[in-house]
Amino acid sequence: MTQEQSIRPGQVWLDTKGERIHAHGGSVITVDGVHYWYGENKEFSTPGSGIWHWGVRCYSSTDLVNWDDRGVIVPPDEDDESSPLHPAQGLDRPHIIFNAETRKFVCWVKVMTKGSVQRSTVLTADSILGPYEIQRTWLRPLDMSAGDFDLVVDPHDGKGYYYFERVHSEMICADLTSDYTDVTGYYSTHFPQPQPPFVREAPAHFHRGGRHYLLTSGTTGYYPNPSESAVSRSYHGPFEVLGDLHPSDESRTSFHSQISSVFRHPGKKDLYIAVADRWLPRYLDHGDRARQAFIEHFAPGKDGDEPMEEFAYVDTSIADYVWLPIRFDGDRPIIEWREEWSPDEYEDA
Repeated sequence: MTQEQSIRPGQVWLDTKGERIHAHGGSVITVDGVHYWYGENKEFSTPGSGIWHWGVRCYSSTDLVNWDDRGVIVPPDEDDESSPLHPAQGLDRPHIIFNAETRKFVCWVKVMTKGSVQRSTVLTADSILGPYEIQRTWLRPLDMSAGDFDLVVDPHDGKGYYYFERVHSEMICADLTSDYTDVTGYYSTHFPQPQPPFVREAPAHFHRGGRHYLLTSGTTGYYPNPSESAVSRSYHGPFEVLGDLHPSDESRTSFHSQISSVFRHPGKKDLYIAVADRWLPRYLDHGDRARQAFIEHFAPGKDGDEPMEEFAYVDTSIADYVWLPIRFDGDRPIIEWREEWSPDEYEDA
């Protein structure tokens, strides 16, 4: 394939072999000058397949545009149906951080089971590409059902933090143990809400100019909703809600996407990239009719986990990506639509 020159949000993104990229609910980490994009491998997750995931897949790049497939770094456990890594288990949103003391890459994943029960599995490896070994399974941090999350390492002292959605309730910030494989017991609570769709999920943390930002979405299943930003002077808050991240989006759907993480480019000045999934590309076909149904379906008093299948065919194997740069209006982060853009537009650090 020829080298691509730009990122095209919402369009099918192919790797350097010409195959669809599968790194959903993903994040980017830079190791020795190389960027690694990893996430849920949904290549076999077609309707009726019974396959939720096929492990965690990873890609590498030096320009954030052209990506080489590095394979499945956390493979599925095909043989043990009770394993959190079995393809039928609801494994979601891997996050990997590096522990400078142990020299280990630490990977957390959430695993959903019936009844809104969500637990964590923790793995470690000597290399970003693995092999990863399970250290903990079916972990209930702080004895809570832990949903969407983000992992953060303080750049000064190496302390680790774990932001997660206490399912259908509130956002939690918990201190990690020194090896990043568990929580210490110290935590703070944020954004309490009565029920979906108001409960905040999909937390994405980044820091800039002495401030901590937390980007979240509402709880509406795979259906897109307006993201929200909040800011604090510390990891544990208190957070001030700044409002919709996408004020120019008339559809109120975060440009039909859900942010999974924010990547600060280490080689560019002030380039922060919102890494997001467009889980339901076919939802766009229904226009105003779908938007009105969305409003009615997720009205107060209704549970946002109930399906709305008449307006969207849920096939995560064809989910796309919406990567957009964040600009700042003073201290407020704002995301605007770009048909295409390139990291080369930004000044080197």
